[in-house]
Amino acid sequence: MTPESILSQPPRVLTQAQREHYFEHGYVGVDNLVDESTLAELIEVTGQFVDASGAEAESGEVFDLGPGHSRQNPALRRLKRPDDQHRAYWDFAAGIIAEVAADLAGPDVVFHHSKLNFKWFDEGDAVAWHQDIQFFPHTNYQVLTIGCYLADTDMTNGPLAVLPGSHNGPLYDLYAPDGVWAGALSDRDAAELNLSQAAYLTGPAGFITAHNCRALHGSPPSRSPQPRPLLLNCYSAADARPYTPHPDASTHAGQVVRGQPARWACHDARPCQIPPDWSGGYTSIFAAQAGEDD
Repeated sequence: MTPESILSQPPRVLTQAQREHYFEHGYVGVDNLVDESTLAELIEVTGQFVDASGAEAESGEVFDLGPGHSRQNPALRRLKRPDDQHRAYWDFAAGIIAEVAADLAGPDVVFHHSKLNFKWFDEGDAVAWHQDIQFFPHTNYQVLTIGCYLADTDMTNGPLAVLPGSHNGPLYDLYAPDGVWAGALSDRDAAELNLSQAAYLTGPAGFITAHNCRALHGSPPSRSPQPRPLLLNCYSAADARPYTPHPDASTHAGQVVRGQPARWACHDARPCQIPPDWSGGYTSIFAAQAGEDD
């Protein structure tokens, strides 16, 4: 569906102004959408997984661990496929957040993946500027990621940053000059961005972020001793069909969470870069940007 046809549908949980902001700028931030009990459960469950990660010495199927990780000094970078790890995460993804997705991608919505990213105070947890769709190309660009902060987030602990309007600009090469997947813009391309225009999406725990798959985004390093968890769920319009292997499929990948399955795929004429073949497994954007997947 086109943005105009999506906006012609009545809103479910967002205001029409929020939907219009998303399509004009490529992102939107929303507060006061997640109820207190749901947020409290997500925070409690997340704490349990952080504690459990302390028993792990290296990254595996559930945890992506940063250098120097230990029980005393956890460096959990990502909880993989949280929708498979605990019912609370999937209930959230299939509940209120699927409603947000339907407001922004149209009435027929497919779940693609979920991840729970952390930041820790180590000055090395910045996420370089990148776009999402090169990781998982689809036949069109009605694909988006919806985040929920599980801790109060301001400029001290690495908020999500988005370059407004970049979803209507070019897609960038996310391979390094040596041909290895980097998962980020080259230094040369990043230097040409007008980062003075970047929007930093700050807000309290429960604050919702949504950005289009073409939008340039990243996040600065955290300067806070407290971890900053960001729960991310990715969805597509049902007529946006993936055409490369899923990087890290959960049991819910491809499930229709709102509306009906599509009988026709919609194709956007704009090309999309093809990522490496991840049918044999995928670690995380952190590992790619750090060169750990070489």
